Amino acid sequence: MRDLVFSMANVTEVAAVSSYPWIGKGNKIEADRASTEAMRQALNKISFNGRIAIGEGEMDQAPMLFIGEKVGTGQGECIDLAVDPLDGTTPFSKGQGDCIAVLAGAPSGKLLHAPDMYMKKIAVGPEAKGQIHLDAPIEDNIRAVAKAKQKSLHDVTVIVQDRHRHTDLVERARAIGAKVKLFQEVDVTAALAPCLPRLHVDLFIGTGGAPEGVVAAAAIRSLEGDFQGRLLPENNEEFARCKRMGLENPTQLLQLDDLVASDDCFFVATGVTDGLLVNGVSPAQGDQLLTETFMVDGVHKSIRILQTTHSPKRLSHT
Repeated sequence: MRDLVFSMANVTEVAAVSSYPWIGKGNKIEADRASTEAMRQALNKISFNGRIAIGEGEMDQAPMLFIGEKVGTGQGECIDLAVDPLDGTTPFSKGQGDCIAVLAGAPSGKLLHAPDMYMKKIAVGPEAKGQIHLDAPIEDNIRAVAKAKQKSLHDVTVIVQDRHRHTDLVERARAIGAKVKLFQEVDVTAALAPCLPRLHVDLFIGTGGAPEGVVAAAAIRSLEGDFQGRLLPENNEEFARCKRMGLENPTQLLQLDDLVASDDCFFVATGVTDGLLVNGVSPAQGDQLLTETFMVDGVHKSIRILQTTHSPKRLSHT
């Protein structure tokens, strides 16, 4: 699996570099198309039997790797993938930060196989594992995290996406004294934040994309944190599709094991623009480009930050 993780780092690097010329150009569709096709081509060069278990793009009709699509050479390990070739297309089109090319994987059948739809989510780091519940009031979750981390309520930081649907969560968190850190896009990074002490975040909560939830869950499992989610089908068609994909109860509470059912999992993210997790693509000597990639897997549980210099015709690791 370790060798496969490094191959997957090449995949996200290629996706990031392919989108680089489009940063700040206001055309998120073409940027998404470039990164998606680059990711597809790179995946298909790897000796493994891959399947896209869940991917981003259906909801907004963006270019995408299709759910159920086969990738890889068809020989080797059977691996399910959750992918987002360009997470944060809107800020990317504006030249803003925190955009990543990201994927996660696990052995076949060990990732949630579901449509691209909204998901309600909550996540914490290792200290508060087992102490949260998606259906509990936010006040109870904040108190539980504070107790687990031996903090006062006033020292707890909750990270929430800056959306109207989260107004009540933000107001209630602040009302009991917690700090709220608002972010605009890329809730994969936000969901990981409680597992990364350098980011000084204690609790992630909110509603966002299901593919991003599965991707983040692989990283959170690898970092020994905790994550819960619940799919939010918006109509009968989405509900029925969940059932066809094997979810007998599409709106059940999803524990971490339901999202990623194996420690033999991995998470890889390459920065496209500078963000909390890693730096974005940047010019290097001559016409080369430098990328930074965050890697973690559930077996070794060590974080690696890989810097790679890319020339126009070949990739060389540094």
